[in-house]
Amino acid sequence: MKNYNIVLLRGDGIGPEIVTEAVKVLNRAAEKHQFTVTYDEALLGGIAIDETGVPLPEETLQKCNAADAVLLGAVGGPKWESQPGNNRPEAGLLGIRAGMGLYANLRPARIFKPLRDASPLKGDIIGEELDIMMVRELTGGIYFGDRGRKMVKGVPAAFDTEMYTVPEVERIARVAFNLARKRGHKLCSVDKANVLESSRLWREVILRVAKEYEDVELSHLYVDNCAMQLVRNPGQFDVVVTSNMFGDILSDEASMISGSIGMLASASLGDGTRGLYEPIHGSAPDIAGQGIANPLATILSVAMMLRFSLDEMEAADAIDAAVAKVLDQGYRTPDIYTEGTKKVDTVTMGQLVVDNL
Repeated sequence: MKNYNIVLLRGDGIGPEIVTEAVKVLNRAAEKHQFTVTYDEALLGGIAIDETGVPLPEETLQKCNAADAVLLGAVGGPKWESQPGNNRPEAGLLGIRAGMGLYANLRPARIFKPLRDASPLKGDIIGEELDIMMVRELTGGIYFGDRGRKMVKGVPAAFDTEMYTVPEVERIARVAFNLARKRGHKLCSVDKANVLESSRLWREVILRVAKEYEDVELSHLYVDNCAMQLVRNPGQFDVVVTSNMFGDILSDEASMISGSIGMLASASLGDGTRGLYEPIHGSAPDIAGQGIANPLATILSVAMMLRFSLDEMEAADAIDAAVAKVLDQGYRTPDIYTEGTKKVDTVTMGQLVVDNL
């Protein structure tokens, strides 16, 4: 029987609550599908600052790099806003991605049929279903480029540098093409090649790598047009690949189309199978400890973990199906509640998914 070593980074705010429910689901999936899970815990974010003085202790990084996968709750909150930028909880998140060599962020923007009316887009725009996979380059580009301040013509100025190397674009391109090959054989690459030299290089590399994937239909959009097309006709997209900053913006736009940020999972991957899995909704400190947080995004992140890191496909599919069934049964946490559905708390929602596995 296979055993997997999973590191839990519960983090801040609602993080501990939602991770607890996700672990219950993972344990049930392991029982049903005949594998075992060993857990270790480590500190990241605000709680790490409180206990160690830094958002990413070296011990945490060592544990994560020795694990089969990492499950993260959320980090951050107003308590740590006075920290310098390099010691804020978010710096720990950037640090662990870089320290684990995770350069590909996968964010599925999917609408479950019972939540279709929650989307801000009209039903005739969404169509019968929506399932987009956003692939964002995670460790390059403007967020990691040279930055600073200087005097220009006698006045203070600031700069941030967008730069990509050929190998950085090649590796994220292959992640995206391989995903497209497993899905609908369509890939849209998003850039700003009409203005930015870094985007021109990006497009050149994408076109070259595309020759290895003749079975995948490749298209290109400028980022501003892509933003418009996502709300005009989101169904045209299957897999979208783009740079760090563009991906940060577009994946949030795509996620809102799905109707609730509380339903959105993510995976951060590198060259091997080890990955970091987390919901994208943040730490929500205003509702922490109230038992009303939605654990479904974290539970769906566990399904992604099973699929991309642990190769337990049947268990991953079973979790996705259990979440869909709970929604079909009309159960909702407050963030997705509508009149006529059944409002439940965090623990109850997690248990309902366990019961439907």
